Amino acid sequence: MTTNLNANKQKKLLKILIGAAWIDGTVQAEEREYLHKMAQQEGLADDPEIKPLLSELRQVKPQECYDWLNAYLGENHTQEDYQELLEALSAIIYSDGQVETAEAKLLNQLQELDPANDPPQTVFNKFLKSVQLLYRKALEDKT
Repeated sequence: MTTNLNANKQKKLLKILIGAAWIDGTVQAEEREYLHKMAQQEGLADDPEIKPLLSELRQVKPQECYDWLNAYLGENHTQEDYQELLEALSAIIYSDGQVETAEAKLLNQLQELDPANDPPQTVFNKFLKSVQLLYRKALEDKT
């Protein structure tokens, strides 16, 4: 079961990396090489969902990449999940020696999702504020 979960996680990560390679409109030779090597290492090169993406038969739209990124991290991602994604994205983005504007934007978006930026107390404060709003509204409704 754990192996299956890990394989699914690696598949999602690879999709994000393929999207990141397309984010500037073209897949560079270095990015292509990196993606194919990773797909081979993870045993995903012949996966029915990954194979067409690797073959570059269709371009991955930037919004798809952002959607995959958000789905991968979910709402309650760990620092470990975030760090793994940041390292993998950095590797693909810097593989061709150039950082395009769209790639920098993707990295900035990812930095906003860093769990270290949102300390646990903030989550509690958000919850507390919503309870306070409900309480105030209930009081207003009574008057």
